[in-house]
Amino acid sequence: MTEPRLIPVGRPASIFEQVGGHATFTALVDAFYAGVDQDAELIAMYPEGHDLDGAKWRLQAFLEQYFGGPTTYSEQRGHPRLRMRHMPFPVTFDARDRWLTHMRAALDSIDLAPLHDELMWDYFQRAATAMVNTADGDRQPPGPLL
Repeated sequence: MTEPRLIPVGRPASIFEQVGGHATFTALVDAFYAGVDQDAELIAMYPEGHDLDGAKWRLQAFLEQYFGGPTTYSEQRGHPRLRMRHMPFPVTFDARDRWLTHMRAALDSIDLAPLHDELMWDYFQRAATAMVNTADGDRQPPGPLL
């Protein structure tokens, strides 16, 4: 009688791995910044203007880490502290909506499986709203997180 064969169980693949790794995040970030570069209101918020290489690296490294990839972002920049890092910039609801418009187009361009698309889109919507720090007409920024 043959003994049953045990199948080793490893850790589940991260979202980073499931969606295609570094190449997928490069495509996402490139598509996103192609839109930002054409958005006069949004590009004006970037200190380096149309030179987006630094912004691309920071966003890609952060997203790769957030979704279970390499920890390069934290190794080089420390804790993400997203709200603090965005505080010097007047992030209004209009800026959030513009950012989300370009990120939605970028997500559509990489054609993820529905589950991964929904998971990432949910994160982007929550994170973008959390960055709002400046009143926009009668729309007020969210209060401090408790």
